[in-house]
Amino acid sequence: MGLWALALLLGALRPGGASAPARNVLLLLDDGGFESGAYNNSAIQTPNLDALAQRSVVFQNAFTSVSSCSPSRASILTGLPQHQNGMYGLHQDVHHFNSFDGVRSLPRLLSQARVRTGIIGKKHVGPEAVYPFDFAYTEENSSVLQVGRNITRIKALVRQFLQSQDERPFFLYVAFHDPHRCGHSQPQYGAFCEKFGNGESGMGWIPDWKPQLYRPEQVQVPHFVPDTPAARADLAAQYTTIGRMDQGIGLVLEELGHAGFHNSTLVIYTSDNGIPFPSGRTNLYRSGTAEPLLISSPEHTKCWGQVSQAFATLLDLTPTILDWFSIPYPSYSIFGTKRVQLTGKSLLPALESEQPWATAFSSQSHHEVTMYYPMRAIQHQQFRLIHNLNYKMPFPIDQDFYISPTFQDLLNRTRAGQPTHWNKTLHQYYYRDRWELFDCSRDPTESQNLAPDPRYAAIFQLLRAQLLKWQWDTGDPWVCAPDAVLEEKLNPQCRLLHNEL
Repeated sequence: MGLWALALLLGALRPGGASAPARNVLLLLDDGGFESGAYNNSAIQTPNLDALAQRSVVFQNAFTSVSSCSPSRASILTGLPQHQNGMYGLHQDVHHFNSFDGVRSLPRLLSQARVRTGIIGKKHVGPEAVYPFDFAYTEENSSVLQVGRNITRIKALVRQFLQSQDERPFFLYVAFHDPHRCGHSQPQYGAFCEKFGNGESGMGWIPDWKPQLYRPEQVQVPHFVPDTPAARADLAAQYTTIGRMDQGIGLVLEELGHAGFHNSTLVIYTSDNGIPFPSGRTNLYRSGTAEPLLISSPEHTKCWGQVSQAFATLLDLTPTILDWFSIPYPSYSIFGTKRVQLTGKSLLPALESEQPWATAFSSQSHHEVTMYYPMRAIQHQQFRLIHNLNYKMPFPIDQDFYISPTFQDLLNRTRAGQPTHWNKTLHQYYYRDRWELFDCSRDPTESQNLAPDPRYAAIFQLLRAQLLKWQWDTGDPWVCAPDAVLEEKLNPQCRLLHNEL
């Protein structure tokens, strides 16, 4: 099980009049968020990310299109939301979700354009025919701990890839497994695998890692996380693994420099979904979808260090990378004759000047196979509208999060009738209204649902119409749910069920 958090993209100067072939590296962190100095967290030390931010445009309104690992990674690598590419939930084991065979992913498009592709770390998408890479060291042929958390091993694999490079442009995808939880899969290494490779007995040793330990009282508790000793200790462990990832990013950038690509490389850093805490991962609240995003371009040095308020989504990464390589956007059919077209945009114009982009869409159906809770959401300016299609059922909890110290403490406090030090009750978290509308500028904790308020009827209808149009544009099979059945050959296509919803 896994969710991703950080992406770093590096590429040399583009072909149009460039002096070097285009090169591109994508680094993705697993379950990370805004825990860095680049995003004003003064409690954690992330010198490599902070240095990267000084050479980047820093986006303040970047969002994932789905707050779940495999679906997010598939969306990143296709430019299509999960309901369109078919990766409805997690890829591994009993969950077994896959993208549709006809999807033309980013690595396929790049390979067809004679761009060499590589992946190091956690892949977590399939099938292989849809997501082929020329160079691959992932959980499919290696230990994910070694290729996703052992930064010395990651450094060596990056070096191997760069030293074997030919005259082609390249795309290298480095997917860190930090700071994903591991209490469910490798509990011997701690809640976040913060002990893995620290040199203690039985923990192994990562030569390039200098562990940074944090005390619970040092961390910054996000507003959507209970402020309890258990949650603070959980965050402190998370910080340690973020520090390992940060040092790993520094090593990757050093390898690019040694190979002569440092000054001709596009760098993108982002996150796949919210952090694995209450209201984070698997949620379409802002706390579950807002992501860090840094883009550093050697062609746009005048914008380094600037902050952008333009909205961006992870669906924009495939268009951005194709634009960087000067490759046309694909138009193709997955089923029948209906054409699939990317609805994302290239983010390169935001490196020239501030853009007016102010809308982002999200779509989620599953996480684990048992966690059927379809949601669709739109963030437009300060307003966020969420449609909970399965709202009469309790919101599901994944196995990884369930055994976490934070959630177990929350359960115990709730059962004992003790204060939870949280901004909502567990009952409110489980049982949600069908429509949730928030003004994030006035209500950053997303605590007051404005959907029933007649004063917000106009903005509610506007956002609802925009969301519905996006669902039709992207071929969402859930577009008529839960009130109707989609019958594409009839008119109207949504046939009412009269099911009292």
